[in-house]
Amino acid sequence: MKRENNAPLIPPSKPLLIVLSGLSGVGKDTVLAELKKSKLPAYISISATTRARRPREKEGVDYYFVSPAKFQEMIGKNQLLEWATVYGNRYGIPKGPVRKALKNGRDVIVKIDVQGAATIKKKVPQAVLVFLVTTTLEELEQRLKKRRTETAPELELRLKTAIKELDNIPMFDYIVVNREGKIDRTIADIMAIISAEKCRA
Repeated sequence: MKRENNAPLIPPSKPLLIVLSGLSGVGKDTVLAELKKSKLPAYISISATTRARRPREKEGVDYYFVSPAKFQEMIGKNQLLEWATVYGNRYGIPKGPVRKALKNGRDVIVKIDVQGAATIKKKVPQAVLVFLVTTTLEELEQRLKKRRTETAPELELRLKTAIKELDNIPMFDYIVVNREGKIDRTIADIMAIISAEKCRA
């Protein structure tokens, strides 16, 4: 087959679905906020949740805060890419915006718990799964205490869950250590992952 001299040698890469997950308290929200500031040309999905809004969280920026009845309606209408109950609250990813972004050729980043990451991997095998961890469990405990949003029993439960969630690491494509005070390095690592995936044949 004759190839035109000015024709691209390599077709444009397909948009990526990047799943950002990790232990509770590892700093997923902070990482997502920094990715938004980085002007990354990707659609960053906003999850819907039934949990109460925390101080400084904004509706439509951090989450869509909805009632249990509204969330159930979204499930019934098949409007969620996936959903799960985590620590007594429901979380889900609205399907429409994700599909629209991918259709338009944009990469999509979704932040999700480990349970939800497993669900997406089954539905979308080509999704790129990134797992965020702290340097040590002690550091994770200090971060959870610092945010002051859990009672002592809730904190203990989250730490026990974190230990169990570490067993899921083999399911992920990449592991990124989110070191205390080194958010710039974390963002650089995630950017490098995206660049590497774009170079895949």
